[in-house]
Amino acid sequence: MSAPAEGQTGPLKTVQVLFCLYPNFNTLDVCGPLEVLGHARHDPKNAASTAFKCRFAAASEHTVSAQGASFRAHMDYDDAIEDIDEFDILVVPGGDYEEVLKSNGQPLGLIKAFIDLQKKDPSRERTLMTTSTGSFFLAQQGALQGLAATTHPDHYTKFEIVCQEAARRGDLEQTDVMEERYVVNNARFELGENEEENPFIFRKRPAPLQGRKSSGRKGSFAFQEATRRESVLRRANLKLSGLRVITAGGISAGLDAALYLVGAMVSHESAEEVARVMQYQWNKGVTVDGLDV
Repeated sequence: MSAPAEGQTGPLKTVQVLFCLYPNFNTLDVCGPLEVLGHARHDPKNAASTAFKCRFAAASEHTVSAQGASFRAHMDYDDAIEDIDEFDILVVPGGDYEEVLKSNGQPLGLIKAFIDLQKKDPSRERTLMTTSTGSFFLAQQGALQGLAATTHPDHYTKFEIVCQEAARRGDLEQTDVMEERYVVNNARFELGENEEENPFIFRKRPAPLQGRKSSGRKGSFAFQEATRRESVLRRANLKLSGLRVITAGGISAGLDAALYLVGAMVSHESAEEVARVMQYQWNKGVTVDGLDV
């Protein structure tokens, strides 16, 4: 059963998504999640029930990817930061991350603004998602301290080094680097009375951080009720004030992470329908410290 039907009155919210672009980003890191989110519907049988609205932010009107595709931005970074509270999800692609880190350029400032907003206002459920080497930007900002994360398999060693350097600059909390399709921190679940019987949660590995294979929570009803007082209080006590942090691995893993988002914020049925339409086999990742918030 799709959760929105259970007691939901009035129109369902369209989730606002912002993709941040920079020169030589990986095309599929953007187009993969964009395709998934673009197909998602609150009601898979109703084409008008669009679940996500996606927009692009970049330093200039046109940004060229590593594969030579030109993307037109809806806004520049200054406008994106000014209007950051409009967005529920920030997607950060991988690509020529080394140049961005050297110049301390965008999207680092936008990422910081999004994280700071969640810390200041945990009343909203927000998600920060990276694909491939986009996770390096979060590591550089110290956003992955005390969390679990992944990146493109060719960059595991360097990623661990960047995370360790961030820990030394910060409060010494380490990042648990996992070799997974995607890793979700501050996940959302409808746990129920018996977590072991929940078909949406599968245990993965023991301490230091408990991981679970997961297809996401049972639907979007929890997202619609994310401003409940008890939800806000529980989020405020989590890392990054409950900001859901998703890091996806190698380039195509962004498709899997985006399907998780559809399952988490819309419904599992919607995610499965998107995968069917795209003729794509959803490869599940790992969730860490899932809480019913």
